[in-house]
Amino acid sequence: GHEVELPNVVLFPWFSMLIGVFAYYLISRYAHALPYTAIMFITGAMMGYLALYTHGNAVAETIRLWLGINGEVIILTFLPGLLFLDSYNINVYLFKKSFWQLVTFAFPMVLAGTTLTALVAYFVFPYGWSFDLCMTFGVILAATDPVAVAVLLNELGAPSRLKIHIAGESLMNDGSAVVFFHIFSSRFFHELGIEGFGEAIGWGRGFALFFRLSLGGACIGLAFGVGLVTLLFNFNRRLSKEENVIQVTTTIMTAYLSFYVSEILAGCSGIIAVVFCGITTKAFGETLINDS
Repeated sequence: GHEVELPNVVLFPWFSMLIGVFAYYLISRYAHALPYTAIMFITGAMMGYLALYTHGNAVAETIRLWLGINGEVIILTFLPGLLFLDSYNINVYLFKKSFWQLVTFAFPMVLAGTTLTALVAYFVFPYGWSFDLCMTFGVILAATDPVAVAVLLNELGAPSRLKIHIAGESLMNDGSAVVFFHIFSSRFFHELGIEGFGEAIGWGRGFALFFRLSLGGACIGLAFGVGLVTLLFNFNRRLSKEENVIQVTTTIMTAYLSFYVSEILAGCSGIIAVVFCGITTKAFGETLINDS
């Protein structure tokens, strides 16, 4: 049989970054109309397909090694850093002004979109899915990706209030979608009757679980944000290059630890925890960061 070269695992992240940089250069210079995220999705799908039928080179080998990686590991590796960056870049003043509108968009409206998609799947699709499976399917499609829209708004000079509605809702609806997915997928797994999988979550239990996941994640994020601001305050020697590095390391560490503690240890929403950690840091610690 074919011998697997385990060191090839290291190649995939850097090769993917190279592809991403090259694609960004071509799109930003010569094809503005093409959405970057869609192009990267298509490129990734093609890479996966070709890797299954190509042998004898390191690139195909490293892609095959990553195809079977656990999805939770992927989330823990990439998601906290990306979420923290996006939440830190938010305009805090506009976020506070729009907070309740964003909550409405990210929670009740995501549930409404989930329900409408589920109704289409239940009454229109010919698959005979149960309603809990339809709701699980609907919530998977409910969280929007606003990258292309945000780029278009920037190019058109849209007002900041509109952009904060798009960006803020996107950050929060990731967390709400995960919460709803947990609830409806648990109901579906219980429906299958497999012992040890799923739970018959009723209305009362559903609301309690929703508030525990969302509010618990927010509280954990606030706590980590306050802790990070305290550390930034104590490592605030602007002329010390070592403390500049320590601040960067501490920020990355806190972003990942807040996600891990909330998602894995506390059983709350890690996404919401990281978002609130980033916003808290931006609100109270922006002036403490050494950017010289």
